[in-house]
Amino acid sequence: MKILIMSDSHGLIDEVEEIKLRHQQEVDYMIHCGDSELKAADQILSGMDVVKGNCDDDEELPNEVIKEIDGCRFYITHGHLHNVKSTLMNVTYRALECNGDIVCFGHSHIAGAEMANDILFINPGSIRMPRMRKEKTYVILELENSTATVHFYEVNGDIIKGLTAEFILKGG
Repeated sequence: MKILIMSDSHGLIDEVEEIKLRHQQEVDYMIHCGDSELKAADQILSGMDVVKGNCDDDEELPNEVIKEIDGCRFYITHGHLHNVKSTLMNVTYRALECNGDIVCFGHSHIAGAEMANDILFINPGSIRMPRMRKEKTYVILELENSTATVHFYEVNGDIIKGLTAEFILKGG
């Protein structure tokens, strides 16, 4: 099972479309963690689970999505309502409330993945304005049995090998 995760595209259309087209045959799900600055009904977002970021003004976009994928419960949010730039504690509490196994979020524009409290946290970074590194990034998460492998990619499709990380999910 493979899941494409992106965030913080801030009005980019061509790049979002290129990423979707590049991976559409290999991934099973697509997630956008907010600040697309597009409308929920925009064709470019079709086929994706999309949440509302602090720069999104479409009230049709939800603040959070809770989704079961391949036996894992995903909690998807932008992160601004949980103060993720300062702490993961608030989003951790929300993930625990909804029995989340994997949290996908954005807002900080900082690419990273880490395990805490038996929850995998994934921030795909930004495909427009990355922080803490020069590469504009997105993620493909690979789930196999209880192993989660997080692969970071540059907008042009090149994998960033130094960021790839593997985690064992609870119950694994």
